[in-house]
Amino acid sequence: MIALLFRVFGVPHRRRVLVLLSSAVAVVLIGAALFAAAEGLPFTTGLYWAITSATTVGYGDVTPHNPIGRLIASLVMLTAIPMLAAAFALVSGAAAAAGVRRILAMHTTFPAGTYRLIVGLTAATPAVLDELATAGVPVVLVADVDPETVRPGVHVVRGNPTDEAAIARARPAGAEQALIIGASDGDVLVSAVLLRKQAPSLTITALVESASVREALRDLGVQQSVSTSQLVARTLAASLETPHAGEMISQLVGNRDALAEVEAGAAAVGKPLSAVRSERLGLVLGLVRNGEFTLGLGDDPVIAAGDRLLVAEATRGA
Repeated sequence: MIALLFRVFGVPHRRRVLVLLSSAVAVVLIGAALFAAAEGLPFTTGLYWAITSATTVGYGDVTPHNPIGRLIASLVMLTAIPMLAAAFALVSGAAAAAGVRRILAMHTTFPAGTYRLIVGLTAATPAVLDELATAGVPVVLVADVDPETVRPGVHVVRGNPTDEAAIARARPAGAEQALIIGASDGDVLVSAVLLRKQAPSLTITALVESASVREALRDLGVQQSVSTSQLVARTLAASLETPHAGEMISQLVGNRDALAEVEAGAAAVGKPLSAVRSERLGLVLGLVRNGEFTLGLGDDPVIAAGDRLLVAEATRGA
């Protein structure tokens, strides 16, 4: 029962059940001692009587024979039995509710507004969820995982990320952006196909290692495909070659609120990126065109309609 208690309850409910159980045990022990003394019986016999009375078994082979014994028996039954019943009711009710949530994947309420969609589960997924939750970003996770093991506030759609029905339950058309983190590059590609089928305009980022899969993702219209190992390797190499470059990357990643992707605007159309950098407040890090980012250092691209700028400002949207 104790194992079940720790699995199905949070800390506040766990404390209530433990208080009820502890109080019931105390009543049984005290009642056993008083009953044994009142009836002139060994403590072990009094304990046997108290346990059978508190659990409503009541064999009847040990009974009170004087007014004091009957009073003690009444007090034990009126206190221990309700306490144990309440504790067992709380545990069984919580276990049933947890079972329903697991079956129906109802760990949390589906986000009412826009949200980010994460498809798949790897060792990196919990860290991503923590970062998004810290930033206050609503998240929907599609993964074959027990919702009880996922941090609070994340809505879990329990199912195989490569299953079309599971993807559909995540309502990808309502997501603002999606991140695919699969157990393999093949799983990532299948999930991307299903997402693109159900949400053609959804912005998708995928973590893959294979160059051929990245090419296939580009053909599907996946705007960003990132190799985790290459990203880490290049960041570490930059830190070794130019130490302060690594520090710059760390500060940019750590201060996400200062980063924003904004429309270049009609006033910037026809101007080179260098001119926009000199005119605009804040630091223009680069240009986003057709879902691809460029720093614009080797060349000086001319801003076209629909282009977006990645900027670093004091506050988002300033």
